[in-house]
Amino acid sequence: MLTEGYDAGPLVPGESLVARPGFWSNYLLAMCDDGGCAERPVPEWFGEDGADTDALSEVLFDPDHWPVFRVPAEDGPGVVVVYRNLEGDYGTDYVPLGIGLTWHELIRMADNPLSTADGVQDTASRLLLLLPLLTDQDVPESASATITAALAAIGGPRDTSPLAARHLLAHLTKRPQHDPTWASPLSGS
Repeated sequence: MLTEGYDAGPLVPGESLVARPGFWSNYLLAMCDDGGCAERPVPEWFGEDGADTDALSEVLFDPDHWPVFRVPAEDGPGVVVVYRNLEGDYGTDYVPLGIGLTWHELIRMADNPLSTADGVQDTASRLLLLLPLLTDQDVPESASATITAALAAIGGPRDTSPLAARHLLAHLTKRPQHDPTWASPLSGS
């Protein structure tokens, strides 16, 4: 499998992993823990349990096999999600690098797969794979319902999917708080 910039990495197709129990907890759970809520995020929010999550983390973070999730788009280059499993430098990369998506771009890309290309074709899975790329701080009010529906489509329970969606959005749309009535520290007032 060739992915620009990863010539030396042991890349393997990972698309089949999105259907395995424990995948979504591994992929999204850390984003739910923004520190602003007394509730601790748990794999059950995604319809999974800790044992499944632990078992799949062995697969996702294997230094000898770097799972790749292709999200081809009909109207553009799409995105490739790479689990970079270098010893001491684990991380998730999104290629092309430096991409950030507005809410409308994310929805357009999730809803328009390139059906003739290999990769993730399911709309809900595409949305959730692309969600960490959201840089739009002003998402529409319907965003939470859209994410809740995607979570339910991948097996998230009806009672916890809205909670997980709220936590994901809170993490992704965090912005510094600034009261316009505050005096500037540079103005001398």
